[in-house]
Amino acid sequence: MPPRTTTTARQRRLGYELRKLRQRAGLSATEAGKQLGLDQSRISNIEAARFGISADRVRTFAYNYGCADSGYVDALAAMTTSRRKDWWDEYASTLPSGLLDLAETEHHASAIETAQTTHLPGLLQTVDYARSVFRQSIPNLPPPQVEFRVSHRIKRQDLLYRNVPVAYRAVIHEAALRMQFGGADVTREQLAHILDMSEREHITILVIPFTAGAFPGAGQSVLYAHGPVPQLDTVQLDSEHGSLFLEAEGQLEKYRTFMREFESVAVDDHASRSIIRRVIESL
Repeated sequence: MPPRTTTTARQRRLGYELRKLRQRAGLSATEAGKQLGLDQSRISNIEAARFGISADRVRTFAYNYGCADSGYVDALAAMTTSRRKDWWDEYASTLPSGLLDLAETEHHASAIETAQTTHLPGLLQTVDYARSVFRQSIPNLPPPQVEFRVSHRIKRQDLLYRNVPVAYRAVIHEAALRMQFGGADVTREQLAHILDMSEREHITILVIPFTAGAFPGAGQSVLYAHGPVPQLDTVQLDSEHGSLFLEAEGQLEKYRTFMREFESVAVDDHASRSIIRRVIESL
């Protein structure tokens, strides 16, 4: 089988986890290959996601690397299932790979948390609000590229509406509520939509009011996607240069702490809805 020419976030994550297990076992790629009956280049290519791997072989790798965490191994084995075409693949020739990786990461998440300080969460944005955000890109995006991004953002939201929706928790600073992207009418419609979504059982919206004062991670937007086991959680950060995905254990622990502290300065859901209503009335 020829090597892959393109790889997905999920494929790369599996390779990363296998490399991490090997390194924890204190084995070089050459030593691991001898134990597993493979040459060093095959091990390296599997870890780089250039070659696929079966669920049975993942379990064999984990056994040889001394991993006794059955839940973690089962989750890794589940990541090997043959990948069918998904909805985000239709954007492969039109959007940056980071946006496709984000959609795939969210699709497989068991729960999602986000912390927002200046923008409202993408999974809660209306069409008009999203369009106004993308029109502010530097350099300016041509109209078709704006519409591709808007369409992709709205399709990502399907995970909040499917038969078994993902649990979603958003902590939003009041500053983001008052940023009038697209003008007062667009903002009013957007905030009304967030109020409606906050009534859904699987969605929690918490607001950090201006009166909270200083708070951790000021100015940073964070998406924390929970995996089937904590080791497979993923953090996604937005930047002007695209999405940054973090998956190292130290990074995950840092952002678990960040999310707890960020939420600790928010008011409860009832008070949060009251703040959102007051902002709507002020528009």
